[in-house]
Amino acid sequence: MVLVLADDEVASLVDLPSLAPVVADALVQQGRGEVERPERPHYDVGAGIDGSEPLGMGLAMPAYVHGEPYFATKLVGVHEGNAERGLPTIHAQVVLADARTGQPVSFMNGGRITNARTGCIGGLAARDLAVSEPLHVGVLGAGTQARWQTRAIAALCDVESASIYSPSDSRDDCAADLREHDVPAEAVDSAAAAVEDSNVVVTATTSTEPVFPADALAPGALVVAVGAYTVEMQELEAAVFDRAARVFADVPAEVAEIGDLLATDLTVEDLIPLSAVFEGEAGRESDEEILVVESVGTAVLDVAAAAEVYESAAESGIGTEQSF
Repeated sequence: MVLVLADDEVASLVDLPSLAPVVADALVQQGRGEVERPERPHYDVGAGIDGSEPLGMGLAMPAYVHGEPYFATKLVGVHEGNAERGLPTIHAQVVLADARTGQPVSFMNGGRITNARTGCIGGLAARDLAVSEPLHVGVLGAGTQARWQTRAIAALCDVESASIYSPSDSRDDCAADLREHDVPAEAVDSAAAAVEDSNVVVTATTSTEPVFPADALAPGALVVAVGAYTVEMQELEAAVFDRAARVFADVPAEVAEIGDLLATDLTVEDLIPLSAVFEGEAGRESDEEILVVESVGTAVLDVAAAAEVYESAAESGIGTEQSF
């Protein structure tokens, strides 16, 4: 039997304070090389349906953490044209299987899994690298991940205020949504206004050019950048890195290849694995230094988060068992 979990069921099982240590442990094992994380294949889909051009992209993201009872593959479809159809741009499903036998144990909606585990990156970074609480969080972007990052930071830290900026009116919707989740958030009228006086700055956009002026950063600020994941995408000015004492990365080799880093002279050797923070090997050394955390995501976090959700579902009797 396979346990099928729909999005609303996954939502009822995701608990950020409980998920955060799972994410941290998975990153530590990744940093130690105790994982299997094959290069993810991606391929065009839809060519020949409405013409010769592809309509979207498919991805498969497999991973296994050594010693754990499950392995997983996340299947992703990215279709930019879905906005015109009133559909999400990204659809994702996670297939969880028994590591001893290979038997599938669960098939679950992967969108919330992805959002929650990525949000935990910001929460953990703020918990371990921000200056003393309470925190003032500046958020660039107002989409799904901007909200999850802010929620996760508030779940793990004492947040006094969150200032949300996006060029569109979505900033008002984002602030309202965060307030419904008990985060004291307000929309502001400029990127500089979001960043000034914030001791944690989150960038969660799809921008191809920097989203805030580097000179707006206050001494001691922690910058958590989660939006850029390709060569073309860039959220941070090179001057941000010039001001930073250290730069941390969830996957250093991949972060070194995104637009943020390619605009600088930094190489993979200059990046500190984020796992080193959780191992107690690196961190903040003064209240005045600026730190940067770059995240591109890793399937290792998908399998860790999916296993946590599956076990919670099994214990709670949530989901639908289906023969397969």
